Amino acid sequence: MNIKSILIAISLLLVSQSYGQQTYSSTLLDAKTKQVIPFATIQFNAKTGVISNDNGEFNITITRQIKATDSLHISCLGYEEKRIALLNFNNDKIYLESKTVDLSEVLVTNKNYTIDEILDNIKENLEVNYDFNYNKRKLFYRTSYYNEMDEYDVNLEVSTIPEFNQQLIDSLLQIIPKTNSHHTEILGEIFGKIDPQSPQKLNILKACRLYDKSKDINMDNYEKRFNTIFKKYVKRDSYFKIKSGWFSVKEDIDPSLFGENQEEDQQASEVLLAEQKRKDSMQKIGFLHWRKMQIHNFENNNFIDEDNDLNFIHKSRRYEFEIADYAYINDMFVYVIPFKPKRSEDFSGTIYVNTEDFAVVRVDYKNVKPLSKFSLLGISMRKYLKKGTIIFQKNENEKYSLKYRDETLGEQVGIKRPIKIVEKNKHVKGRRKQNELKGDIHFVVRNIEKTELIVFETDAITESDFKTLTQTAFTEPTQLNQYDPEFWKGYNIIEPNKAIKEFKTLESE
Repeated sequence: MNIKSILIAISLLLVSQSYGQQTYSSTLLDAKTKQVIPFATIQFNAKTGVISNDNGEFNITITRQIKATDSLHISCLGYEEKRIALLNFNNDKIYLESKTVDLSEVLVTNKNYTIDEILDNIKENLEVNYDFNYNKRKLFYRTSYYNEMDEYDVNLEVSTIPEFNQQLIDSLLQIIPKTNSHHTEILGEIFGKIDPQSPQKLNILKACRLYDKSKDINMDNYEKRFNTIFKKYVKRDSYFKIKSGWFSVKEDIDPSLFGENQEEDQQASEVLLAEQKRKDSMQKIGFLHWRKMQIHNFENNNFIDEDNDLNFIHKSRRYEFEIADYAYINDMFVYVIPFKPKRSEDFSGTIYVNTEDFAVVRVDYKNVKPLSKFSLLGISMRKYLKKGTIIFQKNENEKYSLKYRDETLGEQVGIKRPIKIVEKNKHVKGRRKQNELKGDIHFVVRNIEKTELIVFETDAITESDFKTLTQTAFTEPTQLNQYDPEFWKGYNIIEPNKAIKEFKTLESE
């Protein structure tokens, strides 16, 4: 073979490889309103499909060479289905037209049920419609945590230590991060019965973590500064009386501040180091087991479980339902049924029910009031948000299993109290008070947790398959300092939102 032939062969090989795997990305929009269309299904074949995220964006990878007959099938409740030939795909925005359902078409497939009859049929068919057997589920799972400090005030009214003043307090408050976020993404396969109490096995194929270490508070410099101040003003045999409102605690001074008990401190440090090494060694195993538990709980935490707080099916008498419309998706007609609480229940939303078998194939829900709240003596906690979407799809067993789920939880924690710290000395006669700090503190922190799960494939396995399966060891996720689109290139994932795409640690700048 001459050089020219070799070069041609190499070129053909490279071309075939480049066409052997391609990724297609776009955004779905309503053709009339130009609003984004979230949670639409983008299907390539029975095994390959994704869901558009809450911004209408999707990203799907095809792992074989594209043929002239290949196309993406896009469907969403309330919209005309659309097919796009992959050879003509150009990553432009995709517009879907609203679909009007002819009521006569629906009634041909089913009789005109009342809402009570539909709800009764839903309950009666829960065990029949949904898959609770042994399955392998290939999935992508993402958790995002956002923290924001809304209030952070400390007003110092009294201080007998000159160096311990409002300026020092303000400088300390400045180093506390006011916003923070971190994200974990996992591509893997989970095996077991789709049942809340059944054990599972998880193989993690790839994982990453976006985390900004620079936002961890470094108190080393302040600790040295505090120690210098305390050594100057605080007596060796003192103790602190810390009081906030009605509550008070006593705290002895640390002898190491004055250089005492150094041998004990060294031993304690060695014990702490040994414990940290043990935790580090367990972290590799712990990540897999912790995420396995999270994923399994999340895929089972829905209206099918009778004890779940999403109780609008099992306790339907506590809600008001109405048949508002009909829609067509994935070759099935569905009832569109909004619901709201009659009295004290927590959620409102919409369920979409197959007119043929009465399976709930989708739920959109949101709380209508705080799920819990607590306030006592200046300490408050309020769980103010729980909203999400659950989508089911028929698998190869002709049973419904989870296709997609997302949920956002919001919690606000606050503290607004007076605080007083008094130094007293054990060996001073009479009035023992030596120094005093007095002021008010006010902190309010909001925490948002967003979880997303998409199941690409659900394949039946036997109990014997599950028992003989060996769970592959996994070390730890790849630590990323900023969002890297190349990390998941060639993999099907849920398209990240704007916050994740803009994530960047200070250390990487």
